[in-house]
Amino acid sequence: MQPFGILAAAACPLPLANLDTDQLIPARFMSRPRSAGYGDFLLHDLRRGADGALRPDFPLNRPERAGAAILVARRNFGSGSSREAAAYALLDGGIRCVLAPSFGDIFASNAVNNGLLPARLAEEQVETLLAWLEEGGREVTVDLLACSVAAGSHRWGFAIDPVWRTKLLNGWSDVDLTLSHAAEIEAFMAADRSARPWAWLDGAAGD
Repeated sequence: MQPFGILAAAACPLPLANLDTDQLIPARFMSRPRSAGYGDFLLHDLRRGADGALRPDFPLNRPERAGAAILVARRNFGSGSSREAAAYALLDGGIRCVLAPSFGDIFASNAVNNGLLPARLAEEQVETLLAWLEEGGREVTVDLLACSVAAGSHRWGFAIDPVWRTKLLNGWSDVDLTLSHAAEIEAFMAADRSARPWAWLDGAAGD
């Protein structure tokens, strides 16, 4: 997984609350293999009309938002079902960070496990950022090292679980995070074997 440090990129305003995972990627598109990519289905039913054509008025379809890697949305982003494909669709669609006041818990966990940053800003800060983008703002800098967001003259701190921050900064999975404590685990096992040899099968601790 690619580590996340500082991202300076075009941002897209998505002034919607309670955007759920079925909207992020409708279930009918989830039968294809992950390797085929899910980016074309990101927000499919919101971005496209009944005829399948892109809606020019939808934020992500506007020419000035081309190449956006940051989404700015309202509260409860990623609510609904636990589908990990919602994170796949965002990443395959070029999104590396979502800024919102709150996230669905399972979505946020899936996002982090795939290298996507769910950063929480206060609602008033999100509204200010949305307005700035609608007024012509484009590039936003998200700094996970400092847990900060910069947009024009605006500067804010954002919130994220510290364990998630560590995983994203290092590009770690849950297994990698566990292995980062290998020395402590080995020391505990050795001490426990010494204190309770009767609890161990034959062989050295860790065999």
